[in-house]
Amino acid sequence: MPMTKEIEQLKKYVRATNYLVVTQLYLRDNFLLKGPLSETDIKPRLLGHWGTCPGINFVYAHLNLLIKKTKADILFILGPGHGFPALQANLFLEGTLEEIYSEAKRDEGGIAYVSRKFSTPYGFPSHSNPETPGVILEGGELGYSLSTAYGAVLDNPDLIVATLIGDGEAETGPLATAWHINKFIDPATNGAVLPILHLNGYKISGPTVFGRMSDKELISLFEGYGYEPIIVAEEDKGDIYSQMAGVLSNCYQKIRMIQNEAKEGKKDLPRFPMIILKTPKGWTGVESFKGEKLEGNCASHQIILKNARERQDERRLLRQWLASYKFQELFSPEKGFSEDILDVCPPPELRMGKNKHANQDEEKAVLELPETEEFAEDARKPGTIGSSSMRRAGLFLKEVFRKNADKANFRLFSPDETYSNKLDAVFEETERAFVWPTKEWDKDISPEGRVIEMLSEHSLQGLSQGYILTGRRAVFASYEAFIQIVSSMADQYAKFLRIAREVAWRKKIPTFVYILTSSGWRQEHNGFSHQNPGFVSNMLAKHGCFVKIFFPPDGNSMLETLSASLKSTGEIHVLVAGKTLEPRWLTTEMARKELLRGLMIWDFASDENPDIVLCGIGDYLTKEALAALSIIKKEVPDLKIRFVNVLELTALGIGDETCRLPFHDFNDYFTKDKPVIFNFYGYPEAVSSMLIHQSNPSRFRVNGYIENGSTTTPFDMHIRNKTSRYNIVMQATEVLADNGRIAQNSASEIIEKYKKKISEHRVFIKENGVDPEEIEKWTWKK
Repeated sequence: MPMTKEIEQLKKYVRATNYLVVTQLYLRDNFLLKGPLSETDIKPRLLGHWGTCPGINFVYAHLNLLIKKTKADILFILGPGHGFPALQANLFLEGTLEEIYSEAKRDEGGIAYVSRKFSTPYGFPSHSNPETPGVILEGGELGYSLSTAYGAVLDNPDLIVATLIGDGEAETGPLATAWHINKFIDPATNGAVLPILHLNGYKISGPTVFGRMSDKELISLFEGYGYEPIIVAEEDKGDIYSQMAGVLSNCYQKIRMIQNEAKEGKKDLPRFPMIILKTPKGWTGVESFKGEKLEGNCASHQIILKNARERQDERRLLRQWLASYKFQELFSPEKGFSEDILDVCPPPELRMGKNKHANQDEEKAVLELPETEEFAEDARKPGTIGSSSMRRAGLFLKEVFRKNADKANFRLFSPDETYSNKLDAVFEETERAFVWPTKEWDKDISPEGRVIEMLSEHSLQGLSQGYILTGRRAVFASYEAFIQIVSSMADQYAKFLRIAREVAWRKKIPTFVYILTSSGWRQEHNGFSHQNPGFVSNMLAKHGCFVKIFFPPDGNSMLETLSASLKSTGEIHVLVAGKTLEPRWLTTEMARKELLRGLMIWDFASDENPDIVLCGIGDYLTKEALAALSIIKKEVPDLKIRFVNVLELTALGIGDETCRLPFHDFNDYFTKDKPVIFNFYGYPEAVSSMLIHQSNPSRFRVNGYIENGSTTTPFDMHIRNKTSRYNIVMQATEVLADNGRIAQNSASEIIEKYKKKISEHRVFIKENGVDPEEIEKWTWKK
């Protein structure tokens, strides 16, 4: 049990941090209350959240005590990121903030600096953010703290991530599912997460679900999740400090015991502790105002005393509130903070704000990669059938696992689809992680597995983020239709990464690699529900050059793209590839050349001085465009056609010229004035928006997924969305007739011919259930 002196020091420390929270929220001057608060002492805009902050300060202080006693390696993740002024107050007191922001000295000037800069233009944001030391989660959008924490402890056996989860946050779908990640964490080889569910009972305007559950219900729920829950409640304000300190100490001992027993071979289910902390909303703040309950109610969620700048009675109450912390006993302008407070802080190398895992050395993320030539296929004759991009990727990733087995710095995450997505070659080197009971007939499962499969894309996104932001590399593979589930999470991560890339003290972050497969173009058997390329459109609308979308046209291109992605840093890469046997188009050398620039004129399918340009973006769409080219050449032999393949969409100049890989002249590929037909994997609008600034944009036609699907045949999916070879032939013929390059009567005959082919195709598939041989067994001929 902690000594009385330590408890008294914790209380003083929390009083100091609570005071600093209030100064950040309200004050622009008179930070030490040297006189009455005047109108000019109050910020003109009162922004931020008060209600959760006292609990954050309470937890942070107790974690500091635990670190001092045990020398434990603890990373702190704050779920309710709107409690940032509390996190900032703690980073300020421990001295970490000053190491990055020199004006944040622990003196009167530093208090003024931190308070004035909070939630002001070009100051400190209102949420935890990438400019904050020790942070790997912003928390502005709730629900991702627990899964991110579990990602951080993977392959970090000495690390404990203390994760503070708001009870409002705990109502979200991502957080609710993340409790189950404990079933995948082997205590023998990984660190531990200590979840602290903060039950202050209220959201922004009403009670939380967890806040109205009984203790019995809460205990039953979390025992069912596989935890050992302990309730710490603010029943006696003088006792909760000792209670929390003792519980944290016991939790730490329990964690280490579980880990040590697992390392010795004990196979019992690892039931790690978790804490349910009950403190009032707005704890230690104003109890009530004008008959409205504030402390212990949703009314204290954000800013209370909202009119303190204009109203003297509210300023008077604000001053009484600040004075209740007796800050003059804790700080003096001459000597600074008292030794009792500073003594709570761990030594610099153990401070949570300086935890090395939140800003990991780049060397930890360096993978030993195999040569792509080991898995490449012979493509000297373009169009040879026999390339499966996902099979190539699986073989490559298998070797990545083998070569980096001793480093333990690479993971694959997938929602129960590793087999379906043709990546199962990895199971020749590793297994799927699982520490809960298994059956003798279970396949490719063990506690030590480095693949995590869970039918929760939210949890896998969070695991990937936590793993990557602590300096390791991961691939997240998913069906393209269901990756949409994490679009908002991916957006938040992109925002985090965008700022992190500009923060000088942050080390390089490994690139987040998505692989999207089982695309809508080959989900014809599952039907309309499995057809949705929206994630690509969503990511293309994001933050510029560091978000890159790749469409490898064949297996060799996939290998080059995957290898390059696993070497890059500071980006988000989305690799979109099919898993069926398709034509081989590019040799390894040509694939590397196209990857360098992001697009390429395919000489084997192109003529000089073209009358029209066809462009394929995506493997299945490229094949249809090339099949169309072959048909057009047969129908109009003297026609000249150029074929361009786009491997990476920023090559078209999305955002600005700096996004191009490297800068090139668009017209070198697509001519200045000839018609261009794009056959695109996703929604046509995603590419159309990139073309409006090009010269004569009316010459462009963009085909793509137009939300037309069903349970049908693969080729009928193209017909329904007007991306089939027949549709492109008719489209090109019409355009060239309008330009006078094809006679109108000839054009009409060609168009009618292929309209008939489409009609005949529908009759055929209704009778036979499959595409005709001329489609299924098509091979390339110019």
